[in-house]
Amino acid sequence: MKIAGWVLSGLIGLFLAIASAAPKFMGIAAATDAMEVVGWPLKYLVLIGCIEVGCVILFLIPRTALLGAVLTTGLLGAALAANLRVDNPLFSHTLFSIYLGVAVWVALWLREEKLRSLFPLVK
Repeated sequence: MKIAGWVLSGLIGLFLAIASAAPKFMGIAAATDAMEVVGWPLKYLVLIGCIEVGCVILFLIPRTALLGAVLTTGLLGAALAANLRVDNPLFSHTLFSIYLGVAVWVALWLREEKLRSLFPLVK
């Protein structure tokens, strides 16, 4: 289970770093267009990318993984709210934050025995 948790954590980290933060740092149209759709000024693009990278780093370090998961959940909640506010498609855009957030917590649950004992799948 622990290996599966680390594999899933690595995939989440790669996704957030490469598919989400990197386009913000490079100013790629996919990132700038998304910011314009939700009504956020482009001046926050790099800041949001830095926050994403910071959350990923905290999530991938075992001692700070719980803090990273909590902060990532907050970040994803903000993304959900922004997409919901502008009435983006529900299942592909708005709920994607929920899908990713569940994956973050499943990965952490698989990685951490203490978390599994606190929230057992079955008793």
